[in-house]
Amino acid sequence: MPQSADKVKDHISLFKEPEYLELFASKKAQFECRPTDEAVAAQAEYTKTWEYREKNFAREIATINPAKACQPLGAVFVAAGFEGTLPYVHGSQGCVAYFRSHLARHFKEAVPIVADSMTEDAAVFGGLANIVEGLQNAYTLYKPKMIVVSTTCMAEVIGDDLSAFIATAKEKESVPADFPVPFAHTPSFVGSHTTGYDNQMKGILSYFWDREAQLTAAAGDKINIIPGFDGYAVANNREIKRYLDTMGVDYTFIGDVSDVYDTPSDGEYRMYDGGTTLDETRAAINAKATIGLQEFCSLKTLEYVATKGQQTAAFNYPMGIGATDAFLMKVSELTGKAIPASIEKERGRLVDAITDSQAWLHGKKFAVFGDPDFTLAMSAFLMEMGAEPTHVLATNGAKEWEAKAKALLASSPFGASGQVWAGKDLWHLRSLLFTEPTDFIIGSSYGKYLEKDTGIPLIRLTFPIFDRHHHHRFPTFGYQGALRVLVEILDRVFEVADESDISFDLTR
Repeated sequence: MPQSADKVKDHISLFKEPEYLELFASKKAQFECRPTDEAVAAQAEYTKTWEYREKNFAREIATINPAKACQPLGAVFVAAGFEGTLPYVHGSQGCVAYFRSHLARHFKEAVPIVADSMTEDAAVFGGLANIVEGLQNAYTLYKPKMIVVSTTCMAEVIGDDLSAFIATAKEKESVPADFPVPFAHTPSFVGSHTTGYDNQMKGILSYFWDREAQLTAAAGDKINIIPGFDGYAVANNREIKRYLDTMGVDYTFIGDVSDVYDTPSDGEYRMYDGGTTLDETRAAINAKATIGLQEFCSLKTLEYVATKGQQTAAFNYPMGIGATDAFLMKVSELTGKAIPASIEKERGRLVDAITDSQAWLHGKKFAVFGDPDFTLAMSAFLMEMGAEPTHVLATNGAKEWEAKAKALLASSPFGASGQVWAGKDLWHLRSLLFTEPTDFIIGSSYGKYLEKDTGIPLIRLTFPIFDRHHHHRFPTFGYQGALRVLVEILDRVFEVADESDISFDLTR
């Protein structure tokens, strides 16, 4: 054997041993029933052509590697941001394992989510029994302060009524009658994780403000912040709170996962850590205004909040100079608090850093993919740095996003050649990169397959990031976050330059 208990090899070197090379060759020859290597290579070359691109973009049904997830992922993300709250999914266990693993692999944290494990009988007779028993078990075993329920495809296809089911469960004393169980219908077959985030956030607020209605709306001076679905929430939420604290703003951060997805290793397991308290959530109805940091994660929520007499404002991921400026000025306008000199200095340092490095970024072409708000912010920041967002793609981007993205690119000479791709997937992007290549790709870990196929370097800057560690612990929001993004991009630019004998320089 190539290894033993006394000599354990890393998998990279282990699988290069003769025994494994022989095993792989045998598997390929005997079981894969594949065409010849020459035929495979010829087909691969064909997929790089304009002719194949036209056929690829003509497909109407099949989706290949979409840059999005399904609604319940966003719903459980929202639920985790509240004090002592257990996310509960009414649906099949397999779906929930996906949500749990997706978040755990990105944040490198245990992610508590429970499911009532609907199976074939529930698909035929309905999932009421699952809800009744599941809520009782979850409440008894895990002792949460709140359980937030969302759904998967199975429950939605058969039309399970969450409101009636939860009411029945309370009648059967699965949980106390006054125990908070907000819910949202989050069918996986429509929308995406950003839609699920929005639906669940609205469901939680409407539970406390309408169903429970302990407080009557009376305008105060606080502002509410709704962060949106964000793989960098651990650091970004803290960065936004630092700004608000520095300005002396009185605020409520609604749905704050910065602690629960960043717990310490100190001998104590924290199933619930931090989060917006339930009393803060109730009192948020009395805020003067609510700000959504990601417009396309809070469309329905902000519309609902406006019916309570609050002012609302929405941004598209406050990253970069202009986006951070707009956010801070809106906060100042709403609260009457001045932007302090310390924050202005941070802005100046970012401008200085961009100026120092602008020659290395000017004219570089980028393909950007991800969620609607991220792609807008990333494209805007690239143009601020003199780079060119050539392909901007959001699988979960709709017509409103498409129009906004086109207007953004048209606002700068650096966006003049940019193209916007709403509803397209990463296989579409592959065709684009072969026929109209860029210098770099910005997106999630799923872009590494594009990097391998096309040879275009990937810069990981959005959720999910599975194959690198701890990116989420450093902000991308605000001036400091933009500085960090600038460094990430520059490092990749310099790494590519180092691959050339002509530009293998010690000083840049």
